[in-house]
Amino acid sequence: MKIISNKNNLQILHEDNHLIVVNKRVGDIVQGDKTGDKPLSEVVKEYIKDKYNKPGEVFLGVVHRLDRPTTGIVVFARTSKALTRMNELFSNRETQKTYWAIVKSKPSKDENNLVHYIKRNEKNNTSKAHSKEVPESKLASLDYKVFNELNNYFALEINLHTGRHHQIRAQLSAIGSPIKGDLKYGFDRSNPDGGIHLHARKLTFIHPVTKEALTITAPTPSDSIWDAL
Repeated sequence: MKIISNKNNLQILHEDNHLIVVNKRVGDIVQGDKTGDKPLSEVVKEYIKDKYNKPGEVFLGVVHRLDRPTTGIVVFARTSKALTRMNELFSNRETQKTYWAIVKSKPSKDENNLVHYIKRNEKNNTSKAHSKEVPESKLASLDYKVFNELNNYFALEINLHTGRHHQIRAQLSAIGSPIKGDLKYGFDRSNPDGGIHLHARKLTFIHPVTKEALTITAPTPSDSIWDAL
């Protein structure tokens, strides 16, 4: 998909009266947290205010989030009606989310369905994928397939069926294939930019207002491994 705007350090993938979709960079936080760093939501608000010369406060709803070291598609709602309907689409799993991940240790199967029970640890902001249900765990499911091999790494395409905390990171770690750069989940060294090679590549959904079928694809960041894809 073509980037339609690259202003204010924003890569905008889709924009209409109801939604704005951004290609998140490594290190961006989607909404404010305890770090006090400026969130992507505020950058998008400033972009809208400037582009449309809007007086007063700009409405922008955060539909979903990506982890700080992850890149790719983030959807924001420009109206309260769109926010409510997009929240429903995500909670009812009426969206199709595809991620790309780079791993060094190839999974034992070229494609597979992974089912685990994810338990979150609030203290250290991690999740652990268990093979059997444990107290306070939630069912997590995804499909993956190995679709490329490059520079001694393997590229996986992942389709999420649930949206648990750090789900892809925890599930790939549980099968011995942590994501490149993901020290928190067992990779042996960090990436120079502090990110991880996990990218929200594609999102398909029905537009909450126009009812148009939308498929949005986010270009990968530019580095030697992503560029080789």
